[in-house]
Amino acid sequence: MNFGSGKTKFVEGFLSYFGLENEISSPTFTIVNEYKNDDTTIYHFDVYRLSDSSEFYEIGGDEYFDKGICLIEWGELIEDALPKSYIHITISKDENDDNKRRILVENIKY
Repeated sequence: MNFGSGKTKFVEGFLSYFGLENEISSPTFTIVNEYKNDDTTIYHFDVYRLSDSSEFYEIGGDEYFDKGICLIEWGELIEDALPKSYIHITISKDENDDNKRRILVENIKY
């Protein structure tokens, strides 16, 4: 992934499914934001500022995996801390049109 590809915008759309579309903010400096409705808790991480997965463990990041849905921007930086099964979404800009994005969804299982 890269800057400006639409990661936070994707999260905004994801949250709108749960009726949380008016609550989105980027967790760039807080690392994680929490969003709740009556049935679901969603954790939105931005781990770009972490130096490695040890920092993710230090903040208890892995403990969130059992608490709700976790959306992690820049997850490749902490890949060894991710669960054994997860959905990996790659968003990239279209080479011919800056207003278009390509989205690749992969089911990862180890």
